[in-house]
Amino acid sequence: MAEIVCEICGHGVRTIHDGRFEIDYYYCKNCEFMFMDDEKIVPPEQEQKRYLAHINTPDDTEYVDMLKRFIEISIKPFHKNITTALDFGSGPGPVLSMLLKKMGFEVDIYDIYFAPQKVYRGKTYDLITCTEVLEHVKNPLEILKELKKHLNPGAILAIMTLFHPVEGLSPANASVFNNWWYRRDPTHISFFRPETFRYISRVLDMAILMIDEKNTVSLGK
Repeated sequence: MAEIVCEICGHGVRTIHDGRFEIDYYYCKNCEFMFMDDEKIVPPEQEQKRYLAHINTPDDTEYVDMLKRFIEISIKPFHKNITTALDFGSGPGPVLSMLLKKMGFEVDIYDIYFAPQKVYRGKTYDLITCTEVLEHVKNPLEILKELKKHLNPGAILAIMTLFHPVEGLSPANASVFNNWWYRRDPTHISFFRPETFRYISRVLDMAILMIDEKNTVSLGK
């Protein structure tokens, strides 16, 4: 059996076992990335069904307010001559693209299930947003490398994904992770910390424009 290594930095990992659902997660001490065992990843049809259960519409004021906060902290402070944007992973209701259009941006959307045409091929953008997407993908670093190719010089890559609560692996922290509500969504398979994105920024050779301790990071090309 091949050794399991971190999918971000290639270092060795330690296992957190969830005995209730019989799922293994792997924690990298080097970059603090965590990921679910491949054998437990749900099939695409089940994942899409789960997405459709989310009530993320313009009428959901809490969701809209969350996205407005995201724009306020991850985009507006670094907004310099943005005219084009790509909302990568727009979901069934592309609320973020609506908000960006209100800012005067020309916005393309892509979603593997709900807007699957790869309209970004052959194009570059001043801004790419990736909100509540990376926790669903097995190969987040490869996704981010691909997105960088579609950024103009000086462009922004703005990301939102809830950071996991484990800082260093111990029995107590393993229990914290197993009780963490966010990882109970069966489609959430990849989890990050600020340190993960610091490592990713170095791999991508991109500047960290901002990063908080909750869920948001902006990278500049």
